[in-house]
Amino acid sequence: MPPSLALCLWFILLVALLRFDPARDSKVSFAVWVPVMWMFIVGSRLPSQWLGGQVAQVAQVLEEGNPLDRTVDLVLILLALAILVSRSFKWGGFISRNLALTALLSFALVSLCWSDFPFVALKRWFRDLGNYLVVLVVLSDPRPLEAVRSVLRRLSYLLIPLSILLIKYYPQLGKQWETWTGADSYVGATTSKNMLGLVCLVSGLFFCWDTVTRWPERKQRRTKRIILVNFAFIALTLWVLNLAHSATSSVCLVLGCLVIAAVNSKVFQRHPGFLKALIPACFCAYLILAFGFNINGELAGAVGRDPTLTGRADIWKILLSMHTNPLVGTGYESFWLGSRLQWFWQNSGYGHLNEAHNGYLQVYLNLGLIGVLLLVGFLIASYRNICKTLNSSSSLASLALATWAVLVFYNMTEAAFMGGLLWLMVLMSTVSLAERVTNRVQRIAAFDNPDTVATFPLETAGVHTGRAVQPMLSSLPNRFR
Repeated sequence: MPPSLALCLWFILLVALLRFDPARDSKVSFAVWVPVMWMFIVGSRLPSQWLGGQVAQVAQVLEEGNPLDRTVDLVLILLALAILVSRSFKWGGFISRNLALTALLSFALVSLCWSDFPFVALKRWFRDLGNYLVVLVVLSDPRPLEAVRSVLRRLSYLLIPLSILLIKYYPQLGKQWETWTGADSYVGATTSKNMLGLVCLVSGLFFCWDTVTRWPERKQRRTKRIILVNFAFIALTLWVLNLAHSATSSVCLVLGCLVIAAVNSKVFQRHPGFLKALIPACFCAYLILAFGFNINGELAGAVGRDPTLTGRADIWKILLSMHTNPLVGTGYESFWLGSRLQWFWQNSGYGHLNEAHNGYLQVYLNLGLIGVLLLVGFLIASYRNICKTLNSSSSLASLALATWAVLVFYNMTEAAFMGGLLWLMVLMSTVSLAERVTNRVQRIAAFDNPDTVATFPLETAGVHTGRAVQPMLSSLPNRFR
């Protein structure tokens, strides 16, 4: 098939899928397309890279950025702000309910004071602020659960088929070749095989969760069609993941699916406390085995990878030997800039690398021990939010717990904190908004006007939106107002 014909066919199928998607919810706000567009850029390539077709890393470009990219980011950020203002978003309530996240972002902003590149760091901080704004757009939707479903589903519809198209019909975009060995790797719509693996990880987790939570209603005609679409995309996702050869994403996808299945099983629903303790215990045991008994190498060999984690251990040693400020780091997103970046590229022997391949180390290099402690504080706070939802009937609880577990393990060999699709996915399932609403008022509102009620309890799943409840209250009989 000619590439141009394949491109036209992909576009037609995409439009048809979005238009006639059985899971499409017409009551979800059109505003969720802003998060979809933002996450598409985060999960694939920058606008300038799509137009120019270049994905090579150049030190000067990393510092200066691109005017087109800045313009697109600014437009999306302003749109997200406008949406939140139109919804009378309560910023004070958001800050008070997310103190750990607020402290982390505030310290990142303060770190510009000691950065060698304060203006570059400020631009990056402002750009990354868009990550949190688009998440708030999703969670402040009157139907937050369906908004989360819509965003993740549309994102997968865009990225997975597009990656297949580029790999098969546009190899100059969908593949990369090693400079010295000539070995090829599949990158699809992204810029590296690890990014492609991350896209498959996010897509696989979503479709697994969506299928499991809809399974009890599988006999309904609409649900049956949704599950069939889910199975088709699970198959496509696994095929692309196999091409990406990303061991970390493959292992984390299995882990996340197991967590989703466990949360929705009757055994753990009867004993949620056991599951709450199991995941942190497993992570602590992993840390002991990894750093005390060097189990990482054995695990890598077991999944058919280099026992040295493809040079990651050597990369970590080199980075730690560069003697950054151990307490406060080099400043937000400032380590991989200037003379440090040039020295690493010229002396490490690992080419144009610009990440630590360890999320905890990446945060340490940029924000020091204080930043790491604030990050751990956010992880603990978000886990507590998740644990509160396990006792409820919230269908978002299993996705929240799975993505949290995947995040803490994934960052042992990749850098995915403070940005990226996985970070956004965790935020969408753990951030708390506005004030709580009692179950009694929700049950009354659901009885009188079910169409105005979100499909999951608003005080659960770590998502608390008082805004969505206002139209419910106005529709209640006087005795219940």
